Amino acid sequence: MTPSERATSPSDQTRLALIHAALTLFARQGFDGTSTREIAALAKANIGSISYHFGGKDGLRMAVADHIVSTMQAIAGPALGSLDASLSAGMDSDSARRQLHLVLERMVGFLIARPEAGEIVQFVLRELSQPTPALDRIYSGVFEPVHRRLCLLWEAATGQAAESDAVRLTVFTLIGQLVYFRIGREAVLRRMGWPEIGPEQASAVLSVASANLDAILDSRKGDRP
Repeated sequence: MTPSERATSPSDQTRLALIHAALTLFARQGFDGTSTREIAALAKANIGSISYHFGGKDGLRMAVADHIVSTMQAIAGPALGSLDASLSAGMDSDSARRQLHLVLERMVGFLIARPEAGEIVQFVLRELSQPTPALDRIYSGVFEPVHRRLCLLWEAATGQAAESDAVRLTVFTLIGQLVYFRIGREAVLRRMGWPEIGPEQASAVLSVASANLDAILDSRKGDRP
């Protein structure tokens, strides 16, 4: 449970319900295609509570972005820790490889196996296609720090400079292969003949993604850009 989900009072519970409702509808219909009345109805809240808690629909969108940041930090944080350049410099390659695999496992467990990840991904995709200040919040809170830390782990595992173009692009491709299983979910289900993507299917995806990670690491180890 993320800090934003630890609602203790009726007011907190209403606020959280509005955030969840807005995330669902913004992901499904887009920001402009969603009315505050629809959000309040889905949250089973008074429409005036949106203005009370968030100052309006724009404020609610920012609250949704903050909720996504908190959720993703809770997923990635335990695997990445407070990694910085000095820590990664003192990490041996085997330890860095294990940590990269741990991050991969947590990302698969969330992006592929958890239903709520679909709404988060759809919300973020809409923000990426039509950027707003909400994307800035998500980028600075999740995208940039997580990507930077993964690049530092990659440097420790292979010797390639963390901020080189090759490493930054490689990390993007590793993340992208997992995101596809969420945005291309229906195509995957049909082509694989799976009725769903549950724990067994997620395990199969993780096995292939882990093999891909090892193959790339082995091919890059000792390289310099």
